[in-house]
Amino acid sequence: MKTIKIILGIITTIVVIFLATGLLVKETNYSTQVSINKPVEEVFEAFSTSENIKNWIPEIKSFEVINENIGKTGSSYKIIIENQGQEIVMTQKVIAYVKNEKVTLFFDAENMLKRDDYIFEEKNGITTITSNSSCQSESYLMACMFPYFKGTFKEQDQTYLNNFKAFVEK
Repeated sequence: MKTIKIILGIITTIVVIFLATGLLVKETNYSTQVSINKPVEEVFEAFSTSENIKNWIPEIKSFEVINENIGKTGSSYKIIIENQGQEIVMTQKVIAYVKNEKVTLFFDAENMLKRDDYIFEEKNGITTITSNSSCQSESYLMACMFPYFKGTFKEQDQTYLNNFKAFVEK
């Protein structure tokens, strides 16, 4: 009986900590970075050309323009991603667009709201892209999980930046 009480106490503690995570951590933030041996103009052009996105994010099944503005800011797109046999429909909005300097994207992917700030800097012909990302959830239980998946989110975004580097440098 004493063993059962100890086990139940441990389980209760874990559940309380898990549920408290959603109350305490509202946003999961992380950064990724890659350096590309090309000038910033060439890198930025490849990055901001919508048709190129499939070259570094292989999970994208389709990319459709909903609304495209002249200055890019305010443009929105519908993206369908195939992840482990499951299709995820998301919208992407361009929040900020400063040519050769910055692109800020906002993604709404079902229960995940994600913001990516891409900063472009060139030094001696080498362009560095720094991505500052933040994730939130519309669902309380998903919000409890996001902080525990921060490493996975960061690893995936780093993989995409590395794929982009390989695409641009070839």
